[in-house]
Amino acid sequence: MIFSGSYLEDDVEFLLKVIDIDFTSIEEKEQRIQSGQAHYSEMINQEYEPTQAYFATFKEVYALNKMRFAKDIFTLAYHLSLKKDIVLVSLVRAGTPIGVLLRRVLKEVFNREVKHYSISIIRDREIDNIALSHIIKEYPHFEMIFLDGWTGKGVINRELKKFIAKFNTDYMHEISDKLYVISDIAGVADFSVTHEDYLIPSSALNSTISGLVSRSILNDKYIKKGDFHACKYYDNYQKSDMSLWFIEDILSIIQGLTSDTKALSTKDRHLHQEIEAYIAKIMQEYCVSDINHIKPGIGESTRVLLRRIPYIILVKDLGCEDIEHLLHLAKEKHVKIVEDKTLPYTALAIIKNVQKD
Repeated sequence: MIFSGSYLEDDVEFLLKVIDIDFTSIEEKEQRIQSGQAHYSEMINQEYEPTQAYFATFKEVYALNKMRFAKDIFTLAYHLSLKKDIVLVSLVRAGTPIGVLLRRVLKEVFNREVKHYSISIIRDREIDNIALSHIIKEYPHFEMIFLDGWTGKGVINRELKKFIAKFNTDYMHEISDKLYVISDIAGVADFSVTHEDYLIPSSALNSTISGLVSRSILNDKYIKKGDFHACKYYDNYQKSDMSLWFIEDILSIIQGLTSDTKALSTKDRHLHQEIEAYIAKIMQEYCVSDINHIKPGIGESTRVLLRRIPYIILVKDLGCEDIEHLLHLAKEKHVKIVEDKTLPYTALAIIKNVQKD
């Protein structure tokens, strides 16, 4: 049976094993990650269910960005429509809403029927080889289009290329390792619509805008030989679920757009060097020893506030309307916000070093 979360069955097929896993508190999870007792992918915490006040803030920032986002989805869909024999492969979880939208636009605007899978990739561990093999079996001669929402430091792009190279060697395949994103603030994605750091609306909520599916889990207690990576399905959050609402709302905007599109951007080595230099500066300034504790960009900053223990949030402009949801969450969680006009992004989060406590 196809697992599509709270999306329509044709929207996406999650190649994930749904499990019932005990939740780990954010505090315990952070302690275990930073002490080296466990990898982040082995645990999952109870997700933040948006309050009415946060929903109201979300809708305000969403209204500011939805037209731009819709145009960017349309642009990426247009360029993909020119390709022959493709299958969309979104990376759980930030890539999933992007893949759902692209599949819908390709079908409803460009009259292209394209299959969309969503699979797991785990930093420092692996991409789901069982899922990749499944897709190749179903679409042996199709090009895989790997999708994510945005880049931060460029870690997932690097990991994707490393994992695909190993997969191709181990299984004697030649699948593409090209990554497509909407916003490539790290300058590393193979194809993107923009290098600017703006709010990708689906980053401002967790499972309630991603088909009620958790981030992926890789824990040997639940995953046996031949299994896909795992996930938790938050069916108890149905009353807060905005996944299909979001898809339909963006589609309604796209239906009214003209065919005016721009060329896709490619890797920007100069931008990436600038970003690396700035991150090194921040690590020194704030005495951060683990680069994984630096989360650049508005999307990653939102994630940190929703599911990690933040130390501080840096923003380029405290008066920027796009960060209202960050200010809301930071106030709710008693996290300090600092304005830094030199910031090359809209926002940047630093995760708290709990080992110092």
